[in-house]
Amino acid sequence: MGKFSIAIHGGAGTITPSSMTPALEVKYKEALHQAIERGSKILASGGKALDAVQKTVEVLENTPLFNAGKGSVFTKHGMHEMDAAIMCGKTLQAGAAAGVYSIKNPVSLAREILEHSDHVFMSGYGAEDFARKQHIEFAPEDYFFDMFRYKQWCEVRDSDIFMLDHTVGDEKFGTVGAVALDMDGNLAAATSTGGMTNKNYNRIGDTPVIGAGTYANNDTCAISCTGHGEYFLRAVVAYDISCLMEYKGYSLQQACEKVVMDKLVRFGGEGGLIAVDALGNIAMPFNSEGMYRACQMSNKPPIVAIYKDEIKAVSEL
Repeated sequence: MGKFSIAIHGGAGTITPSSMTPALEVKYKEALHQAIERGSKILASGGKALDAVQKTVEVLENTPLFNAGKGSVFTKHGMHEMDAAIMCGKTLQAGAAAGVYSIKNPVSLAREILEHSDHVFMSGYGAEDFARKQHIEFAPEDYFFDMFRYKQWCEVRDSDIFMLDHTVGDEKFGTVGAVALDMDGNLAAATSTGGMTNKNYNRIGDTPVIGAGTYANNDTCAISCTGHGEYFLRAVVAYDISCLMEYKGYSLQQACEKVVMDKLVRFGGEGGLIAVDALGNIAMPFNSEGMYRACQMSNKPPIVAIYKDEIKAVSEL
């Protein structure tokens, strides 16, 4: 048995001390602590990376603090339309769901698609029919209602404006995700989101798209992204990092820095990602003001951070 590593995120964007109250900061850090603890316990007991990332993301989906599951933002039609994906680095099997309503934990549906279907990607009513067949838990519409989210939507619902969940002045920020290396040397990644406030036309971002927002391969790394999805889709961010490692021999940190701090920046993409490689190295780069994030390695305490300068490098672990 080897060592384990895990990293999580709860979104990236304009997150600064001035945009946060002390009480709210405590709540975010407590939520991140709970999530990283859930995944670490699974890994420390010899559990699978795939189980660790799923259960960790479920913890984040169950709090209204983050834009996923219970905290999902409102669409143009006043609904909660969610996306999620999960991938196994050992087998390259993946499961993804897009545009689903009333699924309590979309990442659990993604896992069922991976395990119990011949497909990778399902959407809308078909994905929900499959969820019922697999006895995935549904929740009533009021479970997803949050007054802050509702007020946020009311400001733009009569317009054609959509809002990134990490724009200036917003108190709640984005997508959630987890990546892990288990003690058997296997990698996994999972990501979940409620998308954009006031999104229309069944818009889908990078989160459920394998290779864009989520990717895992035992030969290279596991990646979960957060940010402005349109840019991450066009840059195929998650797979691009894996390719830089596989074909150019980049280290995990070098590949992440190249894509997040150079490639994305050059054409206006904002956001970040979490990553772990086959050796257990962790990278958590972002080109925004902050990113809700946490990580832990074997026999070391968890590190939780929000703002840009809280962790200079994961090597500080």
